Amino acid sequence: MEYVKHLQKDKKLAITIGNDLHQLKLHPNIPVRMMASIISQQLSTKVARVIFQRFLDLYKGKEPKPQQVLDTPAELLRSIGLSNAKVNYVHNVAAFCIEHKITDKKLLAMSNEEIIDLLVQIKGIGKWSVEMLLMFTLGREDVFAVDDLGIQQAMSKLYKLEHLDKKSLKEKMLKLSDKWSPYRTYACLHLWKWKDKTPNT
Repeated sequence: MEYVKHLQKDKKLAITIGNDLHQLKLHPNIPVRMMASIISQQLSTKVARVIFQRFLDLYKGKEPKPQQVLDTPAELLRSIGLSNAKVNYVHNVAAFCIEHKITDKKLLAMSNEEIIDLLVQIKGIGKWSVEMLLMFTLGREDVFAVDDLGIQQAMSKLYKLEHLDKKSLKEKMLKLSDKWSPYRTYACLHLWKWKDKTPNT
């Protein structure tokens, strides 16, 4: 794959690539993907999956339109295991998507920066959440999640940056990641995988 050749120019990053190649896919219905992201915050993958399924069950197993979610009473959303804060955030996403006419088509026509600037206005959605959405829902190839703890840990280890304070670490990470463009998403995927496979020594 084309991205591999490009990323392997960085000899240290090349260590993380191995034989597993990643393919990015577009997952439709971005408003619902944002709600799923909120539902899964601070939960294990397994629990998040159960609660998201309960959420879909409220709408006969189908992915709801933002208006349907907005019309769903808070008590009903709480009854499937959502906290008060998450209920508010899910309603915020629905209201924002209606107000700004957010559709897959609209977002697909926008740049990564435009999408980040737009969606971080939603209470409950931060920059990191939008970056994950860009990577895993929109399948954008050139996203770098500098604030992600896993990426920070992987790069600290790989490039021997443990001695740096948070601010200097991020500056160094951004500088290193410039060389990976336009495939920074793939670099992140390999760094996460490498970190999970490598014991902390």
